[in-house]
Amino acid sequence: MSTVERVARKPRRNRRRLWAHLPLAIVAVATIFPFYVMIVLSLRKGQSLSLPDALLPFHVNFGAYADVLAHAQVVRWMLNTAAYSVLSVVLVLVFASFAAYAFAKKRFFGRNAMFWTLLATLMVPYHLTLIPQFILISRMDGLDTLWGLIVPTLANTQALFLMRQFIMGIPDELIEAARIDGAGEIRLFWQIVLPQTKPILATLGVFVFLWHWNDFLWPLVATRSPDHYVLTVGLNSLQAQDSSLTVTMAGAVLTFLPILLVYVLLQRYFVRGVTMSGLK
Repeated sequence: MSTVERVARKPRRNRRRLWAHLPLAIVAVATIFPFYVMIVLSLRKGQSLSLPDALLPFHVNFGAYADVLAHAQVVRWMLNTAAYSVLSVVLVLVFASFAAYAFAKKRFFGRNAMFWTLLATLMVPYHLTLIPQFILISRMDGLDTLWGLIVPTLANTQALFLMRQFIMGIPDELIEAARIDGAGEIRLFWQIVLPQTKPILATLGVFVFLWHWNDFLWPLVATRSPDHYVLTVGLNSLQAQDSSLTVTMAGAVLTFLPILLVYVLLQRYFVRGVTMSGLK
């Protein structure tokens, strides 16, 4: 192929790439636009808003953020949400990794039947288990407490499944070599198996944190007093008090920022974990 033909084909390839990426660009814009609206409206003053003029980023005002943070209980709601999310992430990852190691590398009677039974619970809608879950926690005096929010979420079958699939890819020879060198089960798990699972731990950590930070239904059912509200329930109560749209949007932005920060910090592990889980 001559140089002239190569030069002539290059613009055609670029055009094909452009048309191939155009649908992705449209989807990206459609996905980002609600976040743009949320941020722009939160920077408006409290007066009545008219669309589409209100969507133009002019007359920036941070008064809505000051109003949200000045609310007596918003900071407490943020601390409650952080405790609920962080503790749940740590405990879910610990229990899921222990169970996944047993299902992936141990041999015991009924292993496969037990695993597939657990996996079948994913088919049960969450709303069907909400009432029995509420009754159990209420009889254990767990309503309106932090542990009452956390305990029902610890048995995370999705985390167990992804951890098991990842641990199955760890060579058995590596584990056997450590066992021959005298490593016990606890040491083998913490020093050999767990360090190999950093990518999937980061991926699950982001997912579990996102789920708990945005959780609304169970905290709404399980909490009574405003002092024990999480951020989603608390902001919903503000909306019920006829707060302005700008204050509501400012609260939504404050809710979104920690999730964005967690994703940015763990993005490298997150992408690697998703890729490796898909390949395995």
